[in-house]
Amino acid sequence: MFKCLNVKIICIIILTVFLISSAQVVMAGKTMDGLKNTAEVGYGELYETLNTGASEGNGIPIIIGKVVGALLAFVGVLFFILMIYGGFLWMTARGNEQEVTKAKDLIVSATIGLIIVLASYAITAYIGNALTTGI
Repeated sequence: MFKCLNVKIICIIILTVFLISSAQVVMAGKTMDGLKNTAEVGYGELYETLNTGASEGNGIPIIIGKVVGALLAFVGVLFFILMIYGGFLWMTARGNEQEVTKAKDLIVSATIGLIIVLASYAITAYIGNALTTGI
């Protein structure tokens, strides 16, 4: 009983440290540059008006880009946590078919959720690009 509890606590600590360090890497990546460029193209003159005399981190399009980037990073971390949890449930099912089914359903639901979020972002980016470039 205590051995299983200790393993769970150690796994949670390792997972927490990994998630904290990986979230910083994701937030520091090229995602913000891409969202900033999209905001510049999408808002055009409005972007220039909002950022006249302002520093790099100000302006409505920049703030919206940062919020969207943070939300996408959060969705990625949430997906990762659900996949790890589903795999952990599956590995500790010990042949119990109900637990295995629960774990499989969790993994499938997390994957479908990630696909829906990424597809909605791709559709939104495509429509925004088409409206700004006239394609």
